[in-house]
Amino acid sequence: MAEAAEFQGTRSAPACRWFRHTATLLLGVLLVLGLVQLPAAPAAHADNGGSRTVGVAVDSMTPVAPKQGDTLTISGTVTNHGKSTIFGAHVALRVGPQISGRSDIDDLGQRTGYSPGTDGNEVGGNHRQKIDKLSPGVSRDFTLSVPVKDLDLSRDGVYQLGVSLSGQSSDQPYERVLGIQRTVLPWQPSATEGKKTQVTFMWPLISATRLTARTESDQQQTPIFPNDDLAAELAPGGRLYQLVSLGKSLPITWVIDPDLLATVEAMTKSYELDAPEGKSIPGKGQAVAKQWLNKLQDAVAGHQVVALPFGDPDLASLAHRGKDVSGILSHLQSATELASTTVETILGVKPRTDFAWPVDGAVDTSIVDVATSAGAHNVIARSDSLRDPAGTPYTPSAARQIGSGNTAVVADARLSTVFQGDMLRAHDASLAVQRFLAQSLLINKQAPDDERSIVVAPQRMPTTSQAQAMATAIGALSDGRWTQPRDLGDAAKAKPDASANQQVPGPGSYPGSLRAQELTTEAFQEIQRTQNALDSFKVILTSQDRVVTPFGSAIMREMSTSWRGDRRGAADFRNAVQSYLAQLTRTVNLISKSDMTLSGRSATIPVSVHNGLLQRIDGLNLVLKSSQPNRLKVDESQDVKIEGGRSQTVKFETRANANGPVQVTAQLYTDDGEPYGDPVKFTVHVTSITPMVLLVIAGGVLLLVLAGLRIYLQRRKRSAARGGEGDGPDGDAGDTGDSGPDDGRPEQPGDPDPDTGSQNSDPSGSGEKVDR
Repeated sequence: MAEAAEFQGTRSAPACRWFRHTATLLLGVLLVLGLVQLPAAPAAHADNGGSRTVGVAVDSMTPVAPKQGDTLTISGTVTNHGKSTIFGAHVALRVGPQISGRSDIDDLGQRTGYSPGTDGNEVGGNHRQKIDKLSPGVSRDFTLSVPVKDLDLSRDGVYQLGVSLSGQSSDQPYERVLGIQRTVLPWQPSATEGKKTQVTFMWPLISATRLTARTESDQQQTPIFPNDDLAAELAPGGRLYQLVSLGKSLPITWVIDPDLLATVEAMTKSYELDAPEGKSIPGKGQAVAKQWLNKLQDAVAGHQVVALPFGDPDLASLAHRGKDVSGILSHLQSATELASTTVETILGVKPRTDFAWPVDGAVDTSIVDVATSAGAHNVIARSDSLRDPAGTPYTPSAARQIGSGNTAVVADARLSTVFQGDMLRAHDASLAVQRFLAQSLLINKQAPDDERSIVVAPQRMPTTSQAQAMATAIGALSDGRWTQPRDLGDAAKAKPDASANQQVPGPGSYPGSLRAQELTTEAFQEIQRTQNALDSFKVILTSQDRVVTPFGSAIMREMSTSWRGDRRGAADFRNAVQSYLAQLTRTVNLISKSDMTLSGRSATIPVSVHNGLLQRIDGLNLVLKSSQPNRLKVDESQDVKIEGGRSQTVKFETRANANGPVQVTAQLYTDDGEPYGDPVKFTVHVTSITPMVLLVIAGGVLLLVLAGLRIYLQRRKRSAARGGEGDGPDGDAGDTGDSGPDDGRPEQPGDPDPDTGSQNSDPSGSGEKVDR
């Protein structure tokens, strides 16, 4: 090694020049002969991430499913995300290989950099658009128009399509691919020779919970909304308006929450909005609400309508956390019954109510049991929940028989989720449409000789942009080249595939991310407490529907799927319902009473009851109880019936047996013996039965006895005096001449009465007044 190094270090300059010239000459000969090639400038496949320098967005592609003779037009933007200016650039279309499997479309979205082996060559001809200069952070629009015949699509199927920008940059002055966006192109220029796939697209018309049980205290029960946001969704351009407008001309099955219809119908009349300081202001959405309902009535004509249970209850929450709360499952049955009545009354069509739709189509045995308990014999699941066996060569039909006469309608997961996410950006919506169409074509190509029924169950509340993308995709299938539309009811009756999974997974398979969003057991307990309070309240009402209907609907809304991910909002809603019910029950109450004093052995105690409702109350008993019945005895119970907006005073007879304070409690009870409202307690002071009073009474009695005795003695004395005068004829007494009346002279006016001579000798003059 040392010798070699020394030799190299001592090589003469002429020898080195001769070596270089010889090597150059030899290389030139080889190049001429074509035996070797010089390394090219760094190519697109060796740009070490340079193909991500420019962002390429495909905003639109028309037609989305071209036919023979069409011209494919692709529009979008390119944006320089690098730090160097790009020059000499152009945008071109690249046709990649045909895609053979559905999972390949998923893989397509995960690749970002340019790959010359799979992204294909640029489409030749004058189909490029030049972009001379693109500074850092700058965007440029592009539009490419390419006749389909120039795409060289050999056979029917799905092709990878790429839009790339190639150019140079100041730091790397040679042409290379600086950015690429991939999409897919379904190619079926004419109707398939095999059987077409039957496609059912569920079109959900569902909204967040908007209406509580609160109403104005008027005869019309004017509803009070928290805000007027729903009016904005119903107005032209709003989400619900767009869903109705787009769905009208599409081959779809309407899936409707009847609560939305009931809420909008309430808006067609007078309604109020919450305002600060507990006040309210008039709502202004009557016109748009009427217009939307009329538009919906026209849109659903001729279409199948499926009504979910009223309020769209969260079936998974009920199954996992609510069914063990006594009485909760009865609300699901009531919600199902109310659904049919509501839709038929407002829209004039009879809906199907035998379908249940758990959140995201995630099912387990407990969810199926709860869903079918209310009469929904068809449960809409999703293929990522009820999975088919590995290695199944094609996508089976949606219908699966799961026992007990029930059917699982298994929606395709890829088709159902393709429109999720932010569709506000045009390139996201465009890619979603192309993927949907490509997936549907690949399903048909899997088994072209077998007719299969596929169901699409998208997100429950699609945004306006999502709905527009969905409508574009459904519209592209309307020419029936490889699909045919089918109602959901027919899809549920389709013959199941023998190889399809018909075994519902157990509760342990339910996704943890979805379970974390469920209503809690405590929430269902609160819901049932509200129901119990309503049951206790309604028994005293003579017009129960004025209270039971709005509160019953509010209780159903408390279980809505719209509360997923919003536990605080759900709790606030429940509290608002409970508080308003408590407020109403307190309008029928006992009026507070101050302490009172009884001044005799018997007296009446008045107790007043107030009815602040606008209806007559009945079925109440007012009970008065004395804490010391041996001292103060009270008549215990009286019936209470009061007209609306009035008060009534009930009088109780009492009997006092001893003096002192006695606590008395007044309490209202329903006819079944349950306490109603808060009791009223007051003190009765018994002061008329005292020792002084007894002494006065005894003295009076004694005086009466003595007076009677004296009168009796005086009469005895007079009788004795009269007996002495009668002895004169028998003895000398009559001849004594002691009395002047018989002295032979006439009686003078001033002479004393002979009947009172003996009394005049009594010193008491009062005896005469008493006798007289």
